[in-house]
Amino acid sequence: QVQLVESGGGLVQAGGSLRLSCAASGRTLDNYAMGWFRQAPGKEREFVAVITGSGRSTAYADSVKGRFTISRDNAKNTVYLQMNILNPEDTAVYYCAAGNYALAYREADFGSWGQGTQVTVSS
Repeated sequence: QVQLVESGGGLVQAGGSLRLSCAASGRTLDNYAMGWFRQAPGKEREFVAVITGSGRSTAYADSVKGRFTISRDNAKNTVYLQMNILNPEDTAVYYCAAGNYALAYREADFGSWGQGTQVTVSS
């Protein structure tokens, strides 16, 4: 089992940017697809982005495509989510997750989860 810890959340004004980090311990991330999910108040958790173990392929939810970028540094055992042009609808707790299926987007495909980091976007 890999342990994941997210950081980088906070309060930002609409139009601003944040970069989230997800640090892993327990195992190296090279063999894992890594995903970001988010859960807004009163809503179900939803897929945001995923990156393959090599980092060569990525996929995004339509709602963040063109604004968010997922990346990874396997040497640092860390995954990132660069979020630009944030809007209040992006307000949520953001979770990173590790899974065994390339470009997976379902929660069930990810076996390890972090505790989440809060992102709040003010209008």
